[in-house]
Amino acid sequence: MSDVRLFEPLPVRDVTLPNRVGVSPMCMYSATDGRASDYHLVHLGRFALGGAGLVIAEATAVAPEGRISHGDLGLWDDSQTEALRPVVEFLHRQGSVAGVQLAHAGRKGSARVAWEGGRPLTQEDAAHGEPPWPVVGPSAIAAGPGWQTPVEMSVEQIAASVEDWRAAARRAVEAGFDVVELHGAHGYLLHAFWSPVSNRREDAYGGSAEARMRYPLEVAAAVREAIGEGRPLLYRVSAVDGMAGGLRLEDTAEFCRRLREAGVDVIDTSSGGIVTDRAIDTRVRRGYAFHTPLSGPLREATGMTVATVGLVVDPHQAEAILQHGDADLVLLGRTMLDDPNWAHHARAELLPGDWSAWPSQSGYAVAARASAMARLAADGEDPLTRYRR
Repeated sequence: MSDVRLFEPLPVRDVTLPNRVGVSPMCMYSATDGRASDYHLVHLGRFALGGAGLVIAEATAVAPEGRISHGDLGLWDDSQTEALRPVVEFLHRQGSVAGVQLAHAGRKGSARVAWEGGRPLTQEDAAHGEPPWPVVGPSAIAAGPGWQTPVEMSVEQIAASVEDWRAAARRAVEAGFDVVELHGAHGYLLHAFWSPVSNRREDAYGGSAEARMRYPLEVAAAVREAIGEGRPLLYRVSAVDGMAGGLRLEDTAEFCRRLREAGVDVIDTSSGGIVTDRAIDTRVRRGYAFHTPLSGPLREATGMTVATVGLVVDPHQAEAILQHGDADLVLLGRTMLDDPNWAHHARAELLPGDWSAWPSQSGYAVAARASAMARLAADGEDPLTRYRR
């Protein structure tokens, strides 16, 4: 067990993750007025049943105008807190640590759901009950062709927005979440303020790197205060913008050091998304574990606890990431959608014969099945033996 890092506990402040397999926040666009439903209980609960040490609920808007779509989760209202509490309680009963990603979509808000193309909402959508809403940003620069030009936030609006994040963080605590993550990546509001591509302000919140990072750092400090000293605070970064004039890895490393001073414990490493213009290729090449060339250097440069995400599909691959020092925590998204029991299957692969982490309701049966299959394999049989006679 001591040689397999994937199933070592990971302590962060007063919370200890039971293993280093986490579920990345993934938008399901299935909330009603920001409220979770039985869908979210089943969707997130299956990952806890599947053995993930950390389950992070999807991007959860801190204000109505901060949604990506009409179907986003929210924590701008107390009724949304109550709707999330049963989900958190179920995750706890299964032994998982419950996290939530707080978010504000900024200039990339007011869009259709992903499986309908994710394009900006129009008045045609209003006729179907999904009207667009005005979006905001650091500067009046649209995210891409066809997207709304955001309203440039005033200093007063920025201050009010910081309080929205603080209030949402308090609601996250009231709902019972153990971990809070801030979505500072993919062109959403925090990232838009930090990136020189989208922030062309000339006041105290724009211009120099110090000024551009001011709003995200104020948000991080406010959320740290709201959640208390014991809960871990994660921050998702786009480590590079991937385009001329955008953020580079060395910029992000310095920003992460400042985030640590503001109370952030873990950097969740992603990339890109600062623009929606498909004519500008900002993508990091999607190879296996494609963010480890970013997460590893960030970990080394900052000394912080770092998570990585992106086409982590194999248990040995995940273990190698940890052993190599490219991350302390592996987050899986679409891989988990395909196989919610991935953590259990990884344990069986890396620690053969260890069925202890399975829920008692199913573990004994799965272990018996594995024993029967091992016997058949030893006898030289395969599943098609009967049909080959």
